[in-house]
Amino acid sequence: MRTSIRLMALAVSSALLAAPAMADTLQKIKDTGTITIGHRESSIPFSYLDGNQKPVGYSMELCNKIVDAVKKELKMPALVTKLTPVTSQTRIPLMTNGTIDLECGSTTNSLERQKQVAFGVTTFVSPVRMVVKADSGIKTLDDLNGKAVATTTGTTSDRYIKQNEKGHNIDVKNVYGKDHAESFLMVETGRASAFVMDEVLLAGFIANAKNPKDFAIVGPALSTEPYGIMLRKDDPQFKALVDKTLSGLMKSGEINKIYAKWFTSAIPPKNVNLNLPMNAQLQEAIKNPNDKGI
Repeated sequence: MRTSIRLMALAVSSALLAAPAMADTLQKIKDTGTITIGHRESSIPFSYLDGNQKPVGYSMELCNKIVDAVKKELKMPALVTKLTPVTSQTRIPLMTNGTIDLECGSTTNSLERQKQVAFGVTTFVSPVRMVVKADSGIKTLDDLNGKAVATTTGTTSDRYIKQNEKGHNIDVKNVYGKDHAESFLMVETGRASAFVMDEVLLAGFIANAKNPKDFAIVGPALSTEPYGIMLRKDDPQFKALVDKTLSGLMKSGEINKIYAKWFTSAIPPKNVNLNLPMNAQLQEAIKNPNDKGI
């Protein structure tokens, strides 16, 4: 009998230890008095560190709106916001194990990822292209034959490189950066001839490079990527709050002001303007909010 009781106690203890990873984010936030945001360090202008090493950006601002909604929903105005850096490799594990409650970066909402996590309604849409040195002579995918091509570990871009290798009968050497900054540095230093990534992220790195004119974004769009704020799977109550908050910003038009602040105005730390007006795909996503993945 005592053995049975001990086994039951162990089972309960195990369940409690696993609780943070369970999908009841609002209860977890209420119990801990803390909401944890996963942020990127170099995904300009979505989520990156400014001159004071503070996470800022378009996605961060949207997530701050969600945090405000959580405070109101739980009647916890003094709710603490904890900031945790994530990478392309760690963002999903840190979400599924309960470490972070929202991932505020530049994450593509893909059907594959939906098997592990959930996404709020689409907040950005970007084509995938490649950045090269302006004097490299590279204009098309065929020009990459025999060359080193960089992408970031844990991103969807790697898939498109492999798909196009077959379709264009080219052979490239795939090299991987631990984050977007390292991948771009590979092109900057000549370790790679091209960096394949979402066009908007490439534009951000070029704008902040020492000599922006040294780089060019070339080639066809390999894919069109919908971005979403990532959250835990199977948590309808929290997802409803996230979607309601974001859809409200879209309906009111406030998201247009937030977009203009980060994409068509000077941004920190170098006061560079990316000059990226809202594309037609994002305009449609704002008009008709959805969380469709690719």
